[in-house]
Amino acid sequence: MDQAAASKGAPLAQLSHISQIYTNGRKRFVAIQDVNLTVSEGEFVALVGPSGCGKSTLLRILTGLQPPTEGQVLYRGDLLNDVNPHAAIVFQTFALFPWLTVQENVEVALKAREVPAKMRTSRALDLLDRVGLDGFETAYPRELSGGMRQKVGFARAMAIEPELLCLDEPFSALDVLSAESLRGELLELWQSGNIPTRTILMVSHNIEEVVLMADRAVIMDKEPGRVIANLNIGLAHPRQRKDQAFLEVVDRVYGLLAGQTQPEHIELGAMPGELGRLRGLPDVPINDLAGLLEHLAEEPNNRGDLYRIAEHLGLDSDHLLTLVEAAELLGFATVAQGDITLTPLGETFAEASILARKEIFASRLKRFPFYKWLLSMLREADQHRLRRGVIQTALEREFPPDEVDQQLNTAIDWGRYTELVSYDDDDDVFYLEPAGG
Repeated sequence: MDQAAASKGAPLAQLSHISQIYTNGRKRFVAIQDVNLTVSEGEFVALVGPSGCGKSTLLRILTGLQPPTEGQVLYRGDLLNDVNPHAAIVFQTFALFPWLTVQENVEVALKAREVPAKMRTSRALDLLDRVGLDGFETAYPRELSGGMRQKVGFARAMAIEPELLCLDEPFSALDVLSAESLRGELLELWQSGNIPTRTILMVSHNIEEVVLMADRAVIMDKEPGRVIANLNIGLAHPRQRKDQAFLEVVDRVYGLLAGQTQPEHIELGAMPGELGRLRGLPDVPINDLAGLLEHLAEEPNNRGDLYRIAEHLGLDSDHLLTLVEAAELLGFATVAQGDITLTPLGETFAEASILARKEIFASRLKRFPFYKWLLSMLREADQHRLRRGVIQTALEREFPPDEVDQQLNTAIDWGRYTELVSYDDDDDVFYLEPAGG
């Protein structure tokens, strides 16, 4: 079944049963599984989900920059087998040529399309004026703020007059004020019709950003990356972050992304080498996790709305959801309908002394299949020591290549905290503490 919501106009771009699969020896990693998506003329659509769910990969597939392993990409009903000439991407990094001026950076896209020089100049100047950079044509990127450099990126993308404008977390590298200003300016350009773009597709992990800007949120989950919900925002512009209707939509998106805590044997998954889903260690600092649990311990009934917690603690939504995942896996909290509640164990941890917290964390970590496997490997090793490369090779059969280092680094941090496992940086060796395991 197609996962697109009711469209505003004719379908512009379509993904049909898209899967992206990587192989590493005999191991297959399903990065994206059976995604169907339609974006139509007149829509501002946002792909939102946790890091690693394949949002940016879908964007590259949709624009023809990356072929899918399975499925088809259609543009205006025709099969897309190459780079889409009617689409442009703005990336989160500014990707400007430092040796070119602002005007020359915009013109370079037109030069690649063999647009005559006089037309390149007039179009570049017009776009720079539209994005508020009139007067900075001869400046170099190093002379501009982050927000201004990203405006150049927008102008360059719009220079080729794309029907489909794709934004890959375009505000994430900016400071808070610059990002907010640029969001407002982009919305003004889009709603006023002052850009030729028919459709905008934005990748984001910032839930408030999505609800503030988009008409529709396509919500994804990971392991494997897939669409789990399609939500029409249904709010008129301009949108106010403090309005109750806005907060209700934010809360709903948090609820869809956080899901609901499953029984422990499902949450924890299988050990490396076993059949079943392998759950890795969430990439979170223990101090951040402790801060979340302490905050919940001060809330009535040890419960909080996720979107209110993000606002109160000043947390990026992606980081908060990763902390929530860690709290669930360790048995410190449960999640349902966008709320997180401390378990009795989580409450005990939040109120415990430093040493007691270490003991509680260690007892939970020993139950985690990934860490049980690591401890077992070290117990069986000569002198209870293993080189990082040995463990890395084993994990490369279980995780995509870009996740292996993160898993090892988190295993080191959590092992040192609990005093279960230590790591010798000089020799790149894992080893058991005398009383570890």
